[in-house]
Amino acid sequence: MGDSPNLHGKTCLITGPTAGIGRVTALEVAKSGANMVLVARDSQKGQALVDEIKAAGNPNVELIIADLSVQSEVRRVASEFLARHETLHLLINNAGGIFHERRETKDGLEMTFALNHLAYFLLTNLLLDVIKKSAPARIVNVASRAHTRGRIDFADLQKTKSYAGWPTYSQSKLANVLFSHELARRLAGTGVTSNCLHPGVVATGFGRSDRGIWGLVTRLAAPFLLSPEKGAATTIYLALSPEVETVSGKYFADCKVARPAPEALDLMVASRLWQVSENLTGLAKDS
Repeated sequence: MGDSPNLHGKTCLITGPTAGIGRVTALEVAKSGANMVLVARDSQKGQALVDEIKAAGNPNVELIIADLSVQSEVRRVASEFLARHETLHLLINNAGGIFHERRETKDGLEMTFALNHLAYFLLTNLLLDVIKKSAPARIVNVASRAHTRGRIDFADLQKTKSYAGWPTYSQSKLANVLFSHELARRLAGTGVTSNCLHPGVVATGFGRSDRGIWGLVTRLAAPFLLSPEKGAATTIYLALSPEVETVSGKYFADCKVARPAPEALDLMVASRLWQVSENLTGLAKDS
């Protein structure tokens, strides 16, 4: 991936780092010498990654185990981080999933929306003060081109009336893009950037464990997909490249600015989604 910049003394937090593009991203950012904070659900995989990063020459890495679909866990992650760190220069929101049967979290929320969007929203907002204090700083949100097929269904965000895996996933990825753009607007002038990206269709374990036709299609398609290394390239570019140090509010694909779906640029939808997300995460009560 080329020479990494020197981020010694800088702090990076990345979610979903134990597999696929998240793992490649964590390993590459760690080469920069940054103080790494990994947020993972699987303690065994998380510890293995910690050991790998240390063996590669960066001893400054710690692990927080959490299920980010659960809001109390997201809040605990933020509390643990803030108890040990006074700065955060790079936040990479990467954790996510797709579920072809409707599931609910412990908070009673639809799993896809809770994990893919609300976890990004809540964690970022809980850490926003320390990020702004650390400026120049970057927030990188892993979205997907699937957002172009999404629609924010405010009448049924929790998909209690009808549920299908891909439309629900696409809605959550559209929410990522809307959140990233609205966040950039709110952060204008602070020295903190917020960008999102499509990583490409990547050959990882994503979706393979699903039963039925989707799991079968995912396994059959794997040989034709991008490697995790190629899929992670845009995330790494947004995280580390000096070329985008002051770029904010953009959607990237293949390490270039791309045009998102029209709804992703709708300021009224973005504002309404922000308000709804504040209510669903309890941030409206906190403020």
